Amino acid sequence: MTEKDNFLMCARGETPEWVPRYSFRADDYSPVPEASVQIQPSAPASTRTETGVTNIWGVELVGTASTGGCPSMPKPGKIILPDITKWRDVIKKPDISGIDWEKMAKDDLDKAKIDRTQTAIRMGGGGYFISLMNFMGFADGLVAMHEEPDEVYALFDYMSEYYTEVTKKSVYYYKPDILGIADDVATALQMFISPEMYRRLVKPFHARIAQIGLDAGLIVDMHCCGKCEALIDDWREIGVSLWNPAQISNDLKSIKEKYGNSLVICGGWDSQGPASYPDATEEVIRQSVRDCIDEYAEGGGFMFVGSAYAAVGDETAEDKKRWITEEYMAHREKPYK
Repeated sequence: MTEKDNFLMCARGETPEWVPRYSFRADDYSPVPEASVQIQPSAPASTRTETGVTNIWGVELVGTASTGGCPSMPKPGKIILPDITKWRDVIKKPDISGIDWEKMAKDDLDKAKIDRTQTAIRMGGGGYFISLMNFMGFADGLVAMHEEPDEVYALFDYMSEYYTEVTKKSVYYYKPDILGIADDVATALQMFISPEMYRRLVKPFHARIAQIGLDAGLIVDMHCCGKCEALIDDWREIGVSLWNPAQISNDLKSIKEKYGNSLVICGGWDSQGPASYPDATEEVIRQSVRDCIDEYAEGGGFMFVGSAYAAVGDETAEDKKRWITEEYMAHREKPYK
């Protein structure tokens, strides 16, 4: 049984041999191959600037020292779309007409040095709601969704033409195991928009991407941070069976009871609790891993997600990553013995 086989067993709703680990970054401390990795086409790509990067839609992004430079966020005060009705003049789809997809896929996979027998590949991304917020800022972006929903829908429909084409080519040439959708529509306390607004303006475009994966026989994965449990029925309806990072602001125990193994909870680790504090001790961190696995792993339908994020120059981060990995490895088989 390989890490990949065990991961895919869980993703398909079967009880795995051990708790799989869903990771966002390579972990140099793991004694086993990563069960899955995220791969993205190398073109079209963001362009680097002196202060950060500009993404494919023209949004300038910058990192912050307190989070180790990642993830990047829109540069403060940099608004590229002050008026939603003018989006046709501002937002332009990247040109992908000249890309040799077969060669790019081979080069990208060769560069990643992934053993496909050991590691599953996840592909996908994008995001409609979060892209609008990046274009306009949260205040004006949310106002636009309320006051000009038809214009917002038209913009998302235009963006979807690009994402649909890229997704189809990615699925065909890279042959991933999992197709992901990424759109952060919630805070830790509640959603940014109502479920009704999500269903009207965002869900149709998530469904388009999901259907490409389903048609290809792939597992569909949803990335959404925060308290977004009100949307799970919608995600299940469009074919989502994995959810990451499934944060504890949601009632994960009740969700697990309701959906069983048909929705795999990839998360459950308290990424904002005591184990995440700068002064967290080794025992607190190790105990947090044990508690997470003990709480959610029984019966399957669960993958562990956990890592240490620290400010630039924080030399304790590497020890914290190692403690998390060591404790995960020591505890991952116990729920299924």
